[in-house]
Amino acid sequence: MSKFNFKKNKPTPEVSTASLPDIVFMLLFFFMTVTVMKDDSLKVSNDLPNASEIKKLEKKDRLITVYIGTPSERFQGSLGTEPRIQIDDKFIAIENFGAAILEKIEAKPAQIQSFVTVSLKVDKTASMGLITDVKKELRKINALKINYTTFEGDSFNNLSN
Repeated sequence: MSKFNFKKNKPTPEVSTASLPDIVFMLLFFFMTVTVMKDDSLKVSNDLPNASEIKKLEKKDRLITVYIGTPSERFQGSLGTEPRIQIDDKFIAIENFGAAILEKIEAKPAQIQSFVTVSLKVDKTASMGLITDVKKELRKINALKINYTTFEGDSFNNLSN
């Protein structure tokens, strides 16, 4: 009376793995295109201070990162222990700082050149005199958007060091 006949001994079909290499290569290409490699190798000590009021920057393509701190141990023999300025992988003297920043701004696309922000990653132990000199050079070239990169935390912890 039943219209359907079920075969209980029928084996289940195997899963086809023919498309597996395509899926693997598609994932590989996806991760290769989305992964961002680190551009700079840090040549200065960069123990960032803490701050309680922080805000995350959204558009990283508009940043020029400047590191300020004492040279790492392998560079102290030739450069000494005074705080230095590093842009990309090069040490920059304060006299050449403005020209180097202008060069970095001009390397950006024309439509975002007026929106460029200079991000200062300054070591806790760097002298305020050097930071003031950097800010004066930025004023001379009319780069007035400045960001100080910090860690989130209690700012009173900065006083103990």
